[in-house]
Amino acid sequence: MKRKLVISLSALYVIFMAILAVYYFNQGESFKFTISIGGMVCGAIPLILALFTKLKFNLPIVISYLIFLVMSQYLGSLRGWYGLGWWDTFVHFISGGIIAFAGIALYERLIHRNAGNAISPWFVFWFTLSFAALGGVLWEIYEFSCDQFLGMSLQGGGNKDTMTDLIADTGGGLIIACWSGIRTKLKLKKSKELPSV
Repeated sequence: MKRKLVISLSALYVIFMAILAVYYFNQGESFKFTISIGGMVCGAIPLILALFTKLKFNLPIVISYLIFLVMSQYLGSLRGWYGLGWWDTFVHFISGGIIAFAGIALYERLIHRNAGNAISPWFVFWFTLSFAALGGVLWEIYEFSCDQFLGMSLQGGGNKDTMTDLIADTGGGLIIACWSGIRTKLKLKKSKELPSV
């Protein structure tokens, strides 16, 4: 059921972006055409993974990812909401939280099942926060590289824009990291209270 929903939602986004790409191409709007093509590629990632791998999907993360694409690509770039000033910071704040959730999902798949009862809540907190911050750093490297090598202007505000984005990414990740640390602590407490069989 999850796989079918992932395929359906991703396919809808890809089709939507493809329609926009054709429209903007016919209108001669090269920037918006490029964003639409990028939207097709980004939207196709969960679709390709669902069709060609046996991954078990974390549905909230996939839905959050697609919502993020709508917020950043469609509303931000194509509809011009980045011109509002605060929208870019808000999107980075949300993306920090989404990346932190992805970090939690990755962490839970990497650890041994029985290790959960022995892992420090502080480790979970720092891993989640670090993962979110790393995601923000990699994105800023991508923006810087596009500006330097492709003549784009993704970092329009220079150093201030970069630092504001990184602070927003880290802030969003910090909230989820606090939640994950508290959740781990509560799980540990509950496991210690359960009678051994």
